[in-house]
Amino acid sequence: MQERRQDEWEELLSFFPCAPEWRTDWQGLEHSKLRCFSQQMAKTMQNPYWHGEGDVWTHTQMVCSVLAGLSDFRGLSERKRQEVFFAALLHDIGKIPCTRLEDGKWVSPGHSVAGAKMAREWLWSTYGLCGTPEGRCFRETICSLIRYHSIPVHVPGQKDPEYTLLKAAADGELAADFSLSLLTLLAEADVRGRVTETAEDSADAVSFCAELAEECGVYKSPYVFPSAYTQHAYLSGRTGQPGFELYDNTWGEVILLAGMPGTGKDTWMKERCAGLPAVSLDVLRRQMRISPKEEQGAVVNAAKEQARAYLRKKQPFVWNATNLTAATRGKLVRLCEDYGAAVRIVFLETGWEEELERNRGREREAEVPEQVIRRMLRSLVLPGRWEAQYVDWECV
Repeated sequence: MQERRQDEWEELLSFFPCAPEWRTDWQGLEHSKLRCFSQQMAKTMQNPYWHGEGDVWTHTQMVCSVLAGLSDFRGLSERKRQEVFFAALLHDIGKIPCTRLEDGKWVSPGHSVAGAKMAREWLWSTYGLCGTPEGRCFRETICSLIRYHSIPVHVPGQKDPEYTLLKAAADGELAADFSLSLLTLLAEADVRGRVTETAEDSADAVSFCAELAEECGVYKSPYVFPSAYTQHAYLSGRTGQPGFELYDNTWGEVILLAGMPGTGKDTWMKERCAGLPAVSLDVLRRQMRISPKEEQGAVVNAAKEQARAYLRKKQPFVWNATNLTAATRGKLVRLCEDYGAAVRIVFLETGWEEELERNRGREREAEVPEQVIRRMLRSLVLPGRWEAQYVDWECV
């Protein structure tokens, strides 16, 4: 299985443009596993004012052609060229589920976020880009480029563009290949790879974004904050001065684990958090005799009561659950911070086949149905650097 995936992966990358011809093998791409998206993109229409070329797949091909002709693209390392080109291929796949007619016009609200999730699921389960630092970095660089690809065009009109850029750039701490220089490169190709009278204005906006990122010191790498506490305070909107170090009045650290079922969170906790008490949803489910397939409200409420008891005593602890979305994690982070604790989010991932095998090895009442795991993967969003005082991504 793994060897076949590797062969398919290498074949897919061989269709990408490279020296000396910088030609894209579109026939090869359209007959690869990318066709699950390309065929649907070809049927997805766009607002002709912004996209006179028509459907999403036509636009995607135009974007990729522009990108392949840019000198900055050609000057990248092979790996970064592959990441940016992949992002260009997938940057608008979120329009497939998000596009609808509104007042007689095609709109696609939320397509960037949706597209990042779709790309992650596809790269994770189809090509096994998970469970290794290299695969994770490659995957999440692509996903970050897709998620943020609309930012450069809209930065000039924002109330606080510096904050927007520093927050996006911070993800480069976790996905080391991601940078605003790659993002603006993708955005330039995006605005020039379409038929519209606004192309030059949009290109000017992207240039402004690149210049502002240079001025803020985040064009090539994340901003260097005076401390993790200051960074979290700024990125969460509690201070407007990124360079001024704030006094850290937290009393200790709560570890918030996150990861898919079967990732090995229990093992990691035993090896790395010996001596710390744990709030475990799996343990509570067994104690309360509630199956993972049943309503979980009572389990979550019981877990929060346990957490409050530790927080009142200023006792560091570990929260052990899947925590797959920013909304879920955000509620827990706020709970802990309200009691004066610092939070470290630790996201764990392992290989796809290993994950499924570990889940199958659980006791029957604790096993999560595979279709549920796949549904969880579709909704998965890795924790952003802005979500807590400390954020770690680890492969186990």
